[in-house]
Amino acid sequence: MSHRPLIAPSILSADFARLGEEITAVAGTGEERADWVHVDVMDGHFVPNLTLGLPVVRALLQASDVPLDCHLMIDDPDRWAPGYAEAGAYNVTVHAEAAHDPVRLAKDLRAAGAKAGLSIKPDTPLEDHLEVLKHYDTLLVMSVEPGFGGQSFIPEVLAKVRTARRLVDTGHLRVLVEIDGGINTETIERAAEAGVDCFVAGSAVYGAEDPGRAVAALRTQAARAGR
Repeated sequence: MSHRPLIAPSILSADFARLGEEITAVAGTGEERADWVHVDVMDGHFVPNLTLGLPVVRALLQASDVPLDCHLMIDDPDRWAPGYAEAGAYNVTVHAEAAHDPVRLAKDLRAAGAKAGLSIKPDTPLEDHLEVLKHYDTLLVMSVEPGFGGQSFIPEVLAKVRTARRLVDTGHLRVLVEIDGGINTETIERAAEAGVDCFVAGSAVYGAEDPGRAVAALRTQAARAGR
């Protein structure tokens, strides 16, 4: 990985009463500016947690020009996901375990103007979804069980990252490799070495005194390790 690592702070770890300000905190300039803001949408069915939905995403799109990376941990994404693309989300990620017709869904997301992302849980084999991934722009590898922030990183998932990186580097896949879960100053270098392009970080950014500086520091670490 020779290009600039992307950092996507997760607002799951932000102050929900001040979401507009929390996004502004990572919307600075230079290395302190987040590439994407990661928005976890959970429906209380696909995962045992309920967060926020399309009305909040619409409000966030008005509040900031940082591209939104919407991660939909929901049942029936075939029905609901295109609405996030139509609203203006930059990247809309659905779960391989929940999509009924993932190839058609990718086309619908792209037709609505978004990049299409496919996420796999820690126990989901990458190999089962390689054909489908040819229709997607982003692969989101979960390095914790989806549902709650603040969990510990599962290093075993890096085998999937390495496989995906190899397939991208050899031209068999054309996806950006993203990782989500337990990414912090202790784990980001291992993920970068494995070949991750985009790093979702929650408490490592929003638990810091200066979120913008935390973004820059994580990016520096990832760039050093990913060379």
